[in-house]
Amino acid sequence: MSAPVPPTADGSPEGDTTAPAGHAGHHHGHGPMARLHRLLDPIRANPTGRLALKITVGILGGLIVAVGIALIPLPGPGWAIVILGLAVWALEFHWAHRLLEFTRRHVRSWTTWVTRQSLGLRFVIGLVGFVFISFVVWASVKMSLGVDLWDVAMKFLGTR
Repeated sequence: MSAPVPPTADGSPEGDTTAPAGHAGHHHGHGPMARLHRLLDPIRANPTGRLALKITVGILGGLIVAVGIALIPLPGPGWAIVILGLAVWALEFHWAHRLLEFTRRHVRSWTTWVTRQSLGLRFVIGLVGFVFISFVVWASVKMSLGVDLWDVAMKFLGTR
């Protein structure tokens, strides 16, 4: 049996890599996320509070991610909801914080690249994205609900 690890100045065991960098006892900066981290710091200072917070954040983030994944094939903000769930997880889990930063970095670079392209190419990119999303929605509705949206649209347009 190994000896218990002494807590650091912030109350967390040394070597605890489950919480993202910048947590308890560290300067968080300014802005809403920094305020939220400072609000959670007293809870993290207590081992029971830390465990309860991890469980709560894990369950809440998991529910949000699950709803987002369920909404991905439908029109709407499925991916945005998944990213919101990831942001909730990032409050307590270092792996989620790293994944969220990776996602932000790549979305930013993609957006920067697209905005530097000509209007014609941006139109083509948008059209390809629209066709892809339309296909995913059509296939998802057909496979999950058995409804062929193309047939429904054609019947609707034929009656008008």
